[in-house]
Amino acid sequence: MDGPSKEEEEDSTFTNISLADDIDQSPRILYPRSQSLLPKMMNADMDAVDAENQVELEEKTRLINQVLELQHTLEDLSARVDAVKEENLKLKSENQVLGQYIENLMSASSVFQTTDTKSKRK
Repeated sequence: MDGPSKEEEEDSTFTNISLADDIDQSPRILYPRSQSLLPKMMNADMDAVDAENQVELEEKTRLINQVLELQHTLEDLSARVDAVKEENLKLKSENQVLGQYIENLMSASSVFQTTDTKSKRK
């Protein structure tokens, strides 16, 4: 075997013609400016995304804290409403007892008894 076999010759021809042309025209050679700016642009974009994410995170944190504060306020108000309802029921019950007591006193007292005015005049 003095020279390359037919398969090797076809492979080298393919490699030399097709692949060599592709390698020589790599994106680095065709687009040197955009590729050199790409890391800077990516860094600037990442910084902008990081800043946006930071702003969004701060806004979410603020909103979560506000929601939690409103929940606590609602719980406090709900507890206050329950306490007022209980106090109201207690006072109604006391008023009923006092009302019944006053009625009993009035019925037992002669001052509040109805009198027959005709019989006294005779």
